[in-house]
Amino acid sequence: MKRTLLPYSLLFAGLLGLTSCEDHRNSPNAPFPERINFVASRQYPEGIAYSSQLGKFLVSSLTQGKVGTVDTDGRYADLLSSPEMISSFGMRVAGERLFVCVGDRNISSKSIEATAFKTAELHVYNLNSRQLERRTVLGTLLPDARHLANDLALTPDGTVYVTDSFSPIIYRVTPTGQASILVNDPRFSSATFGLNGIVYHPSNYLIVAQTGAGKLYKVDLANGNTITEVGGLPSLPGDGLAWLNNDLYVVTGSGSRVAQVRSTDNWQTASIVKTDEAGYYQATTNVAVNNQIYSLNARIGETGAGVGNPNVLQANDYSIQRFK
Repeated sequence: MKRTLLPYSLLFAGLLGLTSCEDHRNSPNAPFPERINFVASRQYPEGIAYSSQLGKFLVSSLTQGKVGTVDTDGRYADLLSSPEMISSFGMRVAGERLFVCVGDRNISSKSIEATAFKTAELHVYNLNSRQLERRTVLGTLLPDARHLANDLALTPDGTVYVTDSFSPIIYRVTPTGQASILVNDPRFSSATFGLNGIVYHPSNYLIVAQTGAGKLYKVDLANGNTITEVGGLPSLPGDGLAWLNNDLYVVTGSGSRVAQVRSTDNWQTASIVKTDEAGYYQATTNVAVNNQIYSLNARIGETGAGVGNPNVLQANDYSIQRFK
């Protein structure tokens, strides 16, 4: 395993005061419109986060391996990149640090044969210096398998959990960057796309979306990492997940809608209490900001045409939509 370590004291200080996997959701001095349209050349931004320090949304890039910012007026600007960031996927902000899942679907200008469909990494960047502080390679924990680090959940003590969409794995990364396989379970396997969004609940369990199976699963960290399907739901092929007021917001329907999901029994079962279908187009994931849920219209359905030939992906127009 290859990694560059950040001193624990620095990383932990940046995480103190955070609530589970939330990005900084409170920015009371900034207006947040219902829809934010932005232009970013060939961005194809799979992941979204929010930094109250910057006062801006952060968006990733599948095609260029970078992270940019979007303000509430829709102004986009490049923020950071590194040679090691092939394609950036799910992200979370913790204080002055940005945690980024890095993979390679062979649609990036940085893709090469050695990394395509074999990359699962967790990067930590400093938002002040814009520098890579830690790189943890995860895919080497299961050699000779397909890998794609998709999304992550942060816990209050600085532990990070990462999903792999091409292998049935959730990784665990300690605050000092030590990586291990938390679970490797056939229920997470898929011929197409398996594990996707992930969130951490303060009661010490994870909820993960298995896209190919159309299911949500609970991983009980306090009980031997026991895996159980969240019952009571119809088929729900989830992408990004976000908590707000103890409800789970699931981007679903191939990015055409967001479902508000609620449980009254600690996520043994759950039900859909509301669905919003207005303003979503090939959305991927979402973030809670100012007591609202915002989802990223990423044009994700177009990216399959760019496998092996990213130059065909030329879209520039994207948007961030508020759940209503």
